[in-house]
Amino acid sequence: MFEKLGKNPEYRRVYRKGRSKANQYLVMYVKTGESGPNRYGFSVSKKIGNSVVRHRITRLLRESVRKNDALLKEGNHIIIVARIRVKNKNFNEVDGAVIHLLKLHGLLK
Repeated sequence: MFEKLGKNPEYRRVYRKGRSKANQYLVMYVKTGESGPNRYGFSVSKKIGNSVVRHRITRLLRESVRKNDALLKEGNHIIIVARIRVKNKNFNEVDGAVIHLLKLHGLLK
């Protein structure tokens, strides 16, 4: 199981001091150099859809992170922000987008 980012100040620190990379479905903010295991946060805006749609996307992102966490270097705080184009995508497409961004950030072992 992976660890979640806590309250708003932790999110703000990652947004302010982290680096961002994006593809057509997601934006990923990463702050490296932290201690301990990787910690994750997810952001799915109301622009994407109603609560059912937003929670479905969050579940897909959470499952992708759970599956790929063992492949990553330790000590990162990561926020994944969903873009509107992710709305009707299946797990394989979302997972591919997450892996693509992890490679761009150089987080894979």
